[in-house]
Amino acid sequence: MPAAPSVAVSPVATPPAAAESTTFLILAVLAAGHLVNDMMQSLVAAIYPVLKVNFALDFGQIGVLTMSYQITASLLQPVIGLYTDRRPLPYALFVGMGFITAGLLLLAAAPSYGVLLVAAVSIGIGSAIFHPDASRMVRLASGGRHGLAQSLFQVGGNFGTALGPLAAALVVLTYGQSSVAWFAVISLGAMAMLWKVGGWYKRTHLDRPAVASTAPVRAALPKARVVATLFVLGLLVFSKFVYTSSFTSYYTFYLIERFGLSVESAQLHLFAFLGAVAAGTILGGPIGDRIGRRIVIWVSILGVLPFTLLLPHVDLWWTGVLSVVIGVVLASAFPAIVVYAQELVPGRVGMVAGMFFGFAFGVAGIAAATLGEVADAFGIAFVYQICAFLPAIGLLTVFLPDVEGRKRR
Repeated sequence: MPAAPSVAVSPVATPPAAAESTTFLILAVLAAGHLVNDMMQSLVAAIYPVLKVNFALDFGQIGVLTMSYQITASLLQPVIGLYTDRRPLPYALFVGMGFITAGLLLLAAAPSYGVLLVAAVSIGIGSAIFHPDASRMVRLASGGRHGLAQSLFQVGGNFGTALGPLAAALVVLTYGQSSVAWFAVISLGAMAMLWKVGGWYKRTHLDRPAVASTAPVRAALPKARVVATLFVLGLLVFSKFVYTSSFTSYYTFYLIERFGLSVESAQLHLFAFLGAVAAGTILGGPIGDRIGRRIVIWVSILGVLPFTLLLPHVDLWWTGVLSVVIGVVLASAFPAIVVYAQELVPGRVGMVAGMFFGFAFGVAGIAAATLGEVADAFGIAFVYQICAFLPAIGLLTVFLPDVEGRKRR
């Protein structure tokens, strides 16, 4: 993970609160933008069976394709978040969606594997710009209900991720690789919405006189403890996203190989898993607001272990059931982790969001490439046998300090 920031930061302006109706409207638009952003990323992974045939790819090349956009997003997100914490760019979301639109058009017309990689990198740049600034606007529009707002934002992304395989099954598998260009119309619509959100941000949080304390915002814990806690959170994110990557990149191949499903049926099973992830995400934030984020992280990461251990050894029906349970439980951790980290390092909302979204993307990208090589060498079923033990890393939650209790005191 990137190095932890200093615990003393510059004063942050606290603007007058927006109206409640405007707050939820902005949250809805940001969630919709997140839906489009993540749908387009998911679409890339969902059309791997088509690309595998068109370009004669092996699993290793598929993993490198995933890694190319996820590593791009991983490296750029913390940098962009840190920069926009200091110099806000109200229309950054519009620009980020523009990169995604360009990536879709390249993907649709790509004549070679090299152009596929360029398209993937363009989509990764768009995501790197989108997530830190969108997370900042979500927190500003939250009205103090940070967990709820973060869940609404993330569930938009998860629904988008779930729609990617469905769109691939209904459109791309029917009309071919060139039909990916049709989805650029959706991203253009998202650009228009995000331009409006940029105007709201500029009017209500940048153009108004700031009302802020002259004292720097400081973390409640010593710097060494903050660094150690961020490291533990990074390991928890590692366990979650490596396991999730095994599903998003290879679950369809696992179902096809083990149970003999068609590509369309396997895509529908992946859609069910990703829908469960969306449901878990919407639950994690509000529950964390109510009972505490450490408890949610405990239950989400470690609590899924019995189900992941069972999954590689059951029939198709139970595979579908367990995948849904795993999706719901495991997904509830990430909103809690992001808000917990933002409270751990106050005043660095964009950078913290960039660190964790970026780290998650990077971990998932490296995992996709590594697991692809493992699948080539030992078979796709072996991937799920070794990944089953990852949630045991949730035991490290015991080392997380009670940031919320300190804040209340």
